[in-house]
Parts: sequence; structure tokens; C-alpha cells
Amino acid sequence: MSVESVFPALEPLLPRVSKPVQYVGGELNATVKDWDTAAVRWTLMYPDAYEVGLPNQGVMILYEVLNEQPDVLAERTYAVWPDLEALMREHGVPQFTVDGHRPVGAFDLFGVSFSTELGYTNLLNALDLAGIPLHAADRTEDHPIVVAGGHAAFNPEPISAFVDAAVLGDGEEAVLEITDIVRRWKAEGRPGGRDEVLTRLAETGGVYVPRFYDVEYLPDGRIQRVVPNRERVPYRVFKRTTMDLDAWPYPKQPLVPLAESVHERMSVEIFRGCTRGCRFCQAGMITRPVRERSIEGIGAMVQRGLEATGFEEVGLLSLSSADHSEIAEVTKALADRYEGTNTSLSLPSTRVDAFNIDLANELSRNGRRSGLTFAPEGGSERIRRVINKMVSEEDLIRTVSAAFGAGWRQVKLYFMCGLPTETDDDVLQIAEMAKNVIRAGREVSGRKDVRCTISIGGFVPKPHTPFQWAPQCDPDTVDDRLRKLREAVNSDRSLGRNIGMRYHDGKPSLIEGLLSRGDRRIGHVIERVWREGGRFDGWSEHFSYQRWVDAAAAELEPLGVDLAWFTTREREELEVLPWDHLDSGLDKEWLWADWQDALDEREQDDCRWTPCFDCGVCPAMGTDIEVGPTGRALLPISPVGKGSPVRNPALAER
Repeated sequence: MSVESVFPALEPLLPRVSKPVQYVGGELNATVKDWDTAAVRWTLMYPDAYEVGLPNQGVMILYEVLNEQPDVLAERTYAVWPDLEALMREHGVPQFTVDGHRPVGAFDLFGVSFSTELGYTNLLNALDLAGIPLHAADRTEDHPIVVAGGHAAFNPEPISAFVDAAVLGDGEEAVLEITDIVRRWKAEGRPGGRDEVLTRLAETGGVYVPRFYDVEYLPDGRIQRVVPNRERVPYRVFKRTTMDLDAWPYPKQPLVPLAESVHERMSVEIFRGCTRGCRFCQAGMITRPVRERSIEGIGAMVQRGLEATGFEEVGLLSLSSADHSEIAEVTKALADRYEGTNTSLSLPSTRVDAFNIDLANELSRNGRRSGLTFAPEGGSERIRRVINKMVSEEDLIRTVSAAFGAGWRQVKLYFMCGLPTETDDDVLQIAEMAKNVIRAGREVSGRKDVRCTISIGGFVPKPHTPFQWAPQCDPDTVDDRLRKLREAVNSDRSLGRNIGMRYHDGKPSLIEGLLSRGDRRIGHVIERVWREGGRFDGWSEHFSYQRWVDAAAAELEPLGVDLAWFTTREREELEVLPWDHLDSGLDKEWLWADWQDALDEREQDDCRWTPCFDCGVCPAMGTDIEVGPTGRALLPISPVGKGSPVRNPALAER
């Protein structure tokens, strides 16, 4: 395939599409390397629109890690909107990278990072536009090796027909090892063709190649076993865990989008992993153990990133950022450092029991005092015990009262609907909690304009969590509970007018549930949906529930299973789950015991501060929790040039 830029053919099409700037490339800190000097060439994709994909930390990190290698080239591609897709098909323009506008089909490796399963149809569309055979079995050594990563890769079985390989866990070291294997294979003259290079990847134990495993089924549709079909392939594939985050301070040169994106900020991951033990949270389970970045490492990344980008907001990211053992020291030191500049700090949603006003004041010291966000997840004390979200309503009211009393005017609360064992009353208590927030806010602030927004998502059972056995709630029940909740919120207009409510109906969640816990048979459904026009299924304006229902009926019922079998059916303890041969480090018996604790409404503490609960991760991964406090301080700021966005005028005068 030609490696020439397709931009001459693409450019005349751009005035005819929406947001053409998203396809032109040339962002600040983007990299375009010489094709001929590279031994291994990657194209990296976040399978969504540019505005969602460009800020993705995972892709940005891998892009930089790979391009730092002298003989490696990495470029990016994103899903194209339907208006451009139609023109590309009409004019024969293939899927392209935004960096060099090179055809995706010309690269050695095509890495795709999935944070949600609803991006699967976009993968198929990109493969087809790139001229890469849809099915891995039809590809030759002339086609890129398609590698899936991200959280959804912990159960890649639904897309096993379309990807050549999947990597579980952290990607920094994994992509370099994959690159080394491909580099050596190419240098040796590609012995054994595609089959041999995939075998070399698989025998590392850290790369899953679906074609090397056979799945056998029982007469009732359940899986009997999954077994390797060749000698050099392991029975289980393990996840990758990057332990020393300070050794991987990426991204050093964050990309600055040309078009508006969902996150207009520079982000630093302050720690990875979570041991809070929320039973619904796949991210918290599969990223164990906790690994903190040091205060010096955080400070260096913030300074370097601001100098490289000019952003005025720094996001301190993790699954539960306020749980960093030195979060108070980090935020105060950064606020001190950038006082007198326009640089503000932000945290993602904060746990009620990890929040304090001092922390909030440091975050808002140099920027605007925006709303505060908390995630109780469940409306009642009972359901919060089920999901192990150990927050009382008293804690929440005390926290928001302190915030309203200190001058905040708006609070957002995140909840889920459709949780295991949930009743109507559990959901209706969300309304009473929101009303109590408004009452408390008015009382402490003496103002009537305080607001509370409740945002509600549909619960989806995920692999490698204690809820992987749970039946999913059907969409009609979810929608009925949300309707009753809205009525309860509006029942008292004096309070209800200060409460906003945002929610998604239950239908997309059911399809996400089908894709998250499905096996290889679901691949037929995905392909049928794509062929019938499915694109951007994570976007409500493009998602068609009926298209998925019809495709599932057509493809699954001849196989003796159906949509409900994969979603609303409860699994048994000893059932072989589609991902059992993919090792997240979590012991399946421990997960089952935690599921039983959930049904008994028993909570479990955070193992960072209590004795080990034997979840299995630390011994299985040969790792351990890495947590402070270290007692160290932020390093002195390095001199920066006049006019730098991080130059503190007060410090410069001293």
C-alpha cells in the first residue's frame, strides 16, 4: 500500500463537512517522523470523534513513548463523522492519520484503545475504510497487526474476530516489548509470516491472541472451556502493571487540540489504581494495586506540561484523586507555586469522605470557584452497603454544608440506577437526599440560589468485578424508576426548582452490558449492526436500540441464546465466564465471596489502611501497594522564560 499522504485528495472534501479542522493535524506537540527511517510504524486510535479522542491520556502517553524511540514512528487516527465517511467512500480516500495523513493500512501495527465497548462499531468502520480485512483470519503479513487495549480489552471476546491481539493493563512497557518483537521479526525477513510474529507475541504471556484459543460450548449455551490450540501459547494471559510511575512521566509534551475538545486542560495522573473496593467499578478492580506518583514527580510534570502547552487548568487525575496520601501537600504547593498566574487546579469527582474545605480552597485559589462534584452512587444507605460505597447521608450533608457555607453555590451528585438488589425506594431516596442538600445549603449560606444537580447513569455489570455474576436490570424497569424519581424531585416545587436532573435511559446500558459480558458469538451481532449503519453508538443521536435488538435476534437465536441470556440472566458460581483465561490478578473465589457479601449488605474496608483481604493482585502480579506519605516537598521551580504561562511575577521579583 502507498504511504503517500492522502491530503491532496482529502483537502477538497473538507469544506463540505462539519468541523473540518479536526482532520487537518498539525497540533502543538504533534510529531511527524520520516517514514523511511522507521523500523516499526504504529498508528494509534481512540475509536471516537477527535474532540473525545485527542484528550485521551492513554493514547497520548503511548504516542509519546513510541515516538521517543529513534527508529519507531507513531501517528494518530480517530473515527470520522458520517458526513466525511460518505465522501471518503465516494472518492476512494482511505482511513488516514491526522499527523502525516498516511493510509492506516500502510502501518505495521494498528493500536486501538477502548474505554467503552460502545466504540466497537467504530473500529469496524475504521478497518473497512482502511482497506484492512474485517476478520483477522483474512489478513496477511502485508496488513497491520490490530492490537486492542484499554479497559474493554479485559474481555475482548466480542471483538475477537476483528483484532489480532489484545493487551491487558498498562501499556507503556507493553508497547515497547511488542515493538521489539516486531522489529526483530522484520529484521529477520519476516520468517513464518503473520502467524509466527503473532506466536512470538503470544508466548510472552502478556499479549492475548484470540485465534490461538478455541472455545467449546455446553448444550445450554454456556462455555465449557477455553484452551490454547498450539504449544507455544500459555493457558492464561496476564495483565501488565507499570509500577514506578515516576519513571514514566508521560505525557511530557501534551497535545493541544486545534478544535474544541471535551477537556480543555493539561492533565497529570497523580496515582494509578484504587483499593476502595466499590463493587460496581471495573476500573478500580483491574488497575490494582495503588501506585502513587511522588510529589516531586507531579510538580515536574505540571511545570513541563504547562510550559509545553499554555493551558490554564491542570487536572490532577486518578480514580479517586483526593485519596493520594499527600494530596493536601500537592495542592497547596502547586497553588503556592502558581499564585498570581491564571493557572487553576481541578480534581475529578471527589469522594465525600476524602473532601475538606482546605483542599477545595487550594484548588480554587488561582481560578474560578466552580461547582463541586461528589459520587454517592446509591440513594439509600442499604444500596450503598451493597455496592460498598461507604458514605453516609450525614457525611454528605456535613460536607456540602461546609462547602455552601464557604461560598460555593452548586453541587453535582452522581448516582446509578439498576444496581443489584435495587428497589424503587432505593432510587426515590435520591430525591430526598437532593432536597436535604438544598435545605442544608440554604440554611448555612442564607441564600435561596444554591443548586444541586443529580446525574444518573445506568448500571452495567462488568467483567473482573464482584458484580460480574449479577443480572442486569431491564431498561423498562430503569426507565420507570427514573420517571418516578423525577416526579419525587418535582413534588415539592420550592426545593425541586433548585434541583437539576440529568439521566440516560436504560437502553444504551443494556447494549453496553451485552458487549461487556459477551463472548465470541457477540461478534456476529456487532458486525451486523455495523453493516446496517451502526456508528458512534456512544452518542445518543446515532445510537439505535432497535438496530441492536434486531441484530441480536437474528444472530443469536439460531445459536440457542439471546439478548436476555447475555444481560438480565444471573450467572452461577462455577460457570466459565468468557474472560476467565485473562488474568487481571484478582482471585475469582475472592470476587465471588465479595458478591455474596454484597447480597448480604456487608461492607469491606480499603486495604491500603487495613490488613490484606487476599484479593490476589499483589502476589499474582509480583507487586505491592506503593503509597506514601513520603514527607517530601515540591522541588523548586526551574527558571522559565519571560511570558511563560507558569512564570510567577511575584517570585520573579525576589
